[in-house]
Amino acid sequence: MSTGRVSALILGMSVFLGLSCLGYLLANAAIEYKQYERSVTVKGLSEREYQADVVIWPIQFSAADNDLKALYGTIENNIDSIREFLEKSGIAAEDISLMSSDITDKSANNYGSSSRPEFRYTALQTITIYSSHIEAVRSVMGNLSDLGREGIVFTGGHYGSQPEYLFTRLNDVKPEMIEEATRKAREVAEKFASDSQSELGKIKRASQGQFSISDRDRNNPHIKKVRVVATIEYYLSD
Repeated sequence: MSTGRVSALILGMSVFLGLSCLGYLLANAAIEYKQYERSVTVKGLSEREYQADVVIWPIQFSAADNDLKALYGTIENNIDSIREFLEKSGIAAEDISLMSSDITDKSANNYGSSSRPEFRYTALQTITIYSSHIEAVRSVMGNLSDLGREGIVFTGGHYGSQPEYLFTRLNDVKPEMIEEATRKAREVAEKFASDSQSELGKIKRASQGQFSISDRDRNNPHIKKVRVVATIEYYLSD
């Protein structure tokens, strides 16, 4: 056999072996990559209850008169009585604010109707309490009827007179709740890995849902339910 043919044969075998080895390595790499891509997506919930730390309480009362000057006098007297009652009940003066009176002239809005209203002028007055002393304010709410016996007409049934409770310390509780949601997600992932005879790997991706704040129930709006869900995808391996 000539030297040239021997060299060509050796070269051909070398190329064949090289391609075979490359194919084997690529096949193994593909299998390993596929295994590496195995993952599980889980969710972890953190839900806690907290007391509201701010209350906004609009106190509304109405008054009526045929004499505008007398009506304003009634409004001022009622405001003074309410302020005195609130401060004696432990509400700080700086937590009490006053809105301008909403006066309606019924004669001007009669539009030619033959019926004459009993009172020409009606007024709606709002006094707002903005306080961090939740329990003190709530105790006053139950005693406001004492002023009703003095002739002040409160409009407690109006939507605008309903108290609003706020939870403003969300940034304080976020770290602990995120940690708890993440821990619970991992517990679920570990259980799944164990049941599937796999090993739990690193986090592939993670996302945190929005924090939500809601009333615990309709009868306890001063107790807030704070909730967050963490969604995490983990790698799995055999």
